[in-house]
Amino acid sequence: MLKMEGCKDMKASTVLILLLHLSLHTVDEGHAINPSCTCVRFTSTYGKERGTFSSPDYPRAYPPRLDCLLYTFVAAPHEIVEIVFTDFDIYKEHLDCIQGDYIKVYSEGGIQGPGPPGINEYSAWSRVLCGSRADTPPALYSHGPLLALELHTGAKKSNATGFIGTYRFIDRRNFEIDGVQVPDTWCDYVFNSQPNRPAHGRFYSPRYPSSYPSNVRCTYHFNARQHERIKLVFEESFLQKGDESCLNRADIIKVFDGRTSTAPVLAMLCNEVIGYEILSTGADLLVQFTANSNMPGQGFKASYQFQMEDNSSADADINKKSSMNEAISGLGPAVSAATSSCHQVFSSDRSKSGKLTSPLHPAPYPQKTQCHYDFLARGRERVRLVFEDFSLQRISENIIDCESMDSLDVFLYVDGRLEKMASFCGNDTPKPIMSNGPKMSIEFRGVYSSRYSRGFKISYSFVEDYGIATGNQLLEFPCAFVFNSSERSRGVVTSPNYPGLYPRDTECNYFFYGDENERVHLQFTYFDVEGVFPCEAVSASDYVQFSSQIIDSKSQRHCGQIKELQMSSDKNFLRITFKSNDRLDGTGFRADYIFLRDSEMHSITMPNSEDSGTSHHISNIVLLTCVIDVILIAYR
Repeated sequence: MLKMEGCKDMKASTVLILLLHLSLHTVDEGHAINPSCTCVRFTSTYGKERGTFSSPDYPRAYPPRLDCLLYTFVAAPHEIVEIVFTDFDIYKEHLDCIQGDYIKVYSEGGIQGPGPPGINEYSAWSRVLCGSRADTPPALYSHGPLLALELHTGAKKSNATGFIGTYRFIDRRNFEIDGVQVPDTWCDYVFNSQPNRPAHGRFYSPRYPSSYPSNVRCTYHFNARQHERIKLVFEESFLQKGDESCLNRADIIKVFDGRTSTAPVLAMLCNEVIGYEILSTGADLLVQFTANSNMPGQGFKASYQFQMEDNSSADADINKKSSMNEAISGLGPAVSAATSSCHQVFSSDRSKSGKLTSPLHPAPYPQKTQCHYDFLARGRERVRLVFEDFSLQRISENIIDCESMDSLDVFLYVDGRLEKMASFCGNDTPKPIMSNGPKMSIEFRGVYSSRYSRGFKISYSFVEDYGIATGNQLLEFPCAFVFNSSERSRGVVTSPNYPGLYPRDTECNYFFYGDENERVHLQFTYFDVEGVFPCEAVSASDYVQFSSQIIDSKSQRHCGQIKELQMSSDKNFLRITFKSNDRLDGTGFRADYIFLRDSEMHSITMPNSEDSGTSHHISNIVLLTCVIDVILIAYR
């Protein structure tokens, strides 16, 4: 039996032969590692960029009763370990992966615990893995120079083939933060714009790319100079998997448009995000990262840049592309006058609204017209386009594909890439559209034209209210509105940008507050939210959720096209959460609401949504009778 401290370096080919002869009999079910585990040690990639490791007998099924086989990866003191599973198949006997077949991951590397440095019997495992490749993270990273995988297989033989993966050692200095650490703090930093210093840099969550610790709060202060703004890009943010509301998350990133946490909130990130961009309205930004969950994620890596205001000198961040096939990765605010009436940049720094027309409108546009328009918002703003006139040449009434005729294409930035949202052609006026962030681009292709083709006229605006005209907007959330019965006893509530397509990557919360003896009733006159019941992340569904609590992740979600939907709170408070992802679009919802006293409420139990395609319920929420419907109609 090999003790851990007696492990010897072996090449992968030798390891696989030796593993066939292992005879192990000790099982560790605690949080500490078994000191009698048989250990395979990897200290080099042998001249290659990556080394390789695998389970015994791979790709054949691994043997049962492997009680403790330890893969130990040892980097240099200034390095960390990265592991990527290229194939993973460990039989999942239990959902918690702690019985039967499983792998424990030790990433602390002796940083914590009373024992000596290194992976030892005092080390605590950071996570347990089993199942398929989809159940494992894209990569595993150590906190320090050591990482270990502890493989256990139960007595039950399976056809699971185990795993194969690669490892490499990364210089941890690649993840140093380009700011100044605040004295006597662990993870607070200040970033000041200074002459003769780089105007850009990077910042990370603690211990990135390894998982961040629990129970921490880190702040990142960005201070620009006069006539400068700040641009942040969260290139990768992996806090928790799923699509939960940020109100329900213990780990969250908040970005404030100012020096302190009392400034308006520009963004709340809590799930998995790639390429999320934020542009300040002034010279200060504050990023606050709070982690209170028991299962920390990988964290985030982000970049920052100090940019000149739009009315100041030229901005080095502008990189105008001549083709829409290339993503506009760094569109800056300092864009001068349009190169022609057909190629323009509209910045909210110059004007909050205006008109955009095709060349010669309302006269026919010239043949072979190619136009490109960029929109750039700031802070909490989104770009909103309302079509006032739309008439493009159709080459045939039988052809409905916009690619083969004159068209207007709308592009959004999704995961940091330019992606086509929609194509419009013909004579049908499109519904209003809204950006998913500070940028939006349009390309007009007028190849054919005719004397009947007027082109288009668009009203554009940079809005902070998401096109929601009712309620009082809250500054402590990116998109949140309050409805108080003391101010208005009845009214209308809508999804963002209604009746147009709601924006992607958006969460909006609506809070209804009644008097002590009041409840709020909603009757939806329109409901079109992209998704499939039960409206979860696995089906890439957008959703609407109702709750009688500020924080609540268990109530039922609603999505799809619902013809009849009525809701009443069981208390004097109701929260509605609307959440969209980065995929398909819908036109959202419209509902009439009214606050009623308990004496005015006549209720029956609402049918279960699984039994009816048009009736939905949540816990303790009831459907009102037609008596209430009459009251609503009378109030309209």
